[in-house]
Amino acid sequence: MEVKMSYKDIGFRIRSLREANCYTRDALAEKVDISAKFLYEIEVGKKGFTVEILYKISRALNVSSDYILTGNESNKIPEKMVDVLECFSPNQMGRVQDILKVVHELCVGDV
Repeated sequence: MEVKMSYKDIGFRIRSLREANCYTRDALAEKVDISAKFLYEIEVGKKGFTVEILYKISRALNVSSDYILTGNESNKIPEKMVDVLECFSPNQMGRVQDILKVVHELCVGDV
């Protein structure tokens, strides 16, 4: 599998995610605590950024940093889902699994 980690590819993913989330460049830059000019330079592939900026961008766009860097979707279960599942006792988990299977079948039918 080829991994694309050029500044240009990373910037393209950030811009696409920003637009999909209906953020203006100014709004995302403010959320990440960088200038709109610096965000523009990231989006067009002219500048790199620190791990801290990567973290802030990924949090603001609600994606993994791995996705921003490589374009690969993470199959990791979101932490919020894990928190909810941990509320169930081991005895309840069988029923929860059955319910999730039904929900999955309903969602797949929508596609």
